[in-house]
Amino acid sequence: MKKNIAIIMGGYSSEYQISLKSGNVVYHTLNKEKYNAYRIHIFKHKWVYVDANDNEHPIDKNDFSVVLNGETIAFDCVFNAIHGSPGEDGYMQAYFELLAIPHTSCSMYQAALTFNKRDLLATLKPYGIKTAESYYLNLGDHIDEDAIEAKVGMPCFVKANKAGSSFGVSKVYKKEDLKAAINNSFNEDNEIIIEEYLDGVEVSVGVMLYRDEVRVLPITEIVSENDFFDYEAKYEGKSQEITPARISKDFEEKTRKVAKQIFEVLGMTGFSRSEFIFKNDEPYFLEINTVPGLTNESILPQQAVEAGISMADLFDNAIEQALKKH
Repeated sequence: MKKNIAIIMGGYSSEYQISLKSGNVVYHTLNKEKYNAYRIHIFKHKWVYVDANDNEHPIDKNDFSVVLNGETIAFDCVFNAIHGSPGEDGYMQAYFELLAIPHTSCSMYQAALTFNKRDLLATLKPYGIKTAESYYLNLGDHIDEDAIEAKVGMPCFVKANKAGSSFGVSKVYKKEDLKAAINNSFNEDNEIIIEEYLDGVEVSVGVMLYRDEVRVLPITEIVSENDFFDYEAKYEGKSQEITPARISKDFEEKTRKVAKQIFEVLGMTGFSRSEFIFKNDEPYFLEINTVPGLTNESILPQQAVEAGISMADLFDNAIEQALKKH
C-alpha cells in the first residue's frame, strides 16, 4: 500500500522561495509507484495542501490532516523541505514529534541547536573543532567598534545568528562600516555573530544517514565570483561549485573526518551539509545546514549524484530512514 507523504515547503523566513523550489523538486522526483505525494505550503497566515490544479485545501493543525472530497487524509511521513524557520529551527520537528508523525529531518533539539550558530560553536568547541575567532552582540547592546576590531580583526564577517542563505551577512573591511553591517544583520535576527575573515579554500560536504550508516559525500569546492558565498553566489549563478573539490587527499581526509565527527557528536539524523574554510592547512568549521537545498543545482544533490546516488534514491532513503527511526 502506498504511503502518504506530506512535503512541507515555504516557511516564515526570507528563504521561503528557495524552499518552495526544493519542495517542488522533491514532489516531482518521489517515486509515484511507492508514494502519494502532497505539497503542503506552510506560511504564517496559512497551512494548506496545494493540489495538482493549484487549489488550496486547509490543513487541520490539530492532527496535521487534510479533508479531500469528504475523506480525511493523514500522513505516514513528512518530508521537510523548509529552509529557515519553522522547518530548520526545531519548531516543526517538535510539532511532528508531539503528533508522533515521522519526519525526514533531525530531532527538535538538534535542529534548534544547529540553527543557533553561537550555541552550536560552543557545543563543538570542547571536541577540538576549529572555528573562526568570534564576537557576539544582542539587539540593544553597546557597540564597541574598537573591541570588535581587537577581537576579530579586519576584514570580518557580520552575521545574523539564526538565519540562512546568507541573509543578514556582510563582509566588513573598515571599522567605520561595522554599524551599518550590524544593523543589516539585526533586520534578520536579534542576535548576531561577528567572525574573523578566513582567507582560504572554501568547501562544503554533505553527511547523511544512508541505509543505516553515516555516509560522507564527495566534497564540493566553492569559488564565488562575488566577495563571498552570498545569496547571488548561492542561487543566481555567481559561483562555481566544483564536485569533487580540487583539494589534496590530505585536505580531503581531514575534512571528511571532521564533518563526520560533527554529525556524530551532535547525534544527527537525516542529512546535513557543513561548510569549512582551510586555514593553516586545517579545515575551520563555519556552519551546518540540516535542511539543505534540494534542487538539481543544489550542492548536496550534486554530491549525491557524484557518489552514485540518484535524486529519487536520495529522497526515498530519507523517507525510509525516517520511518525506521520512528
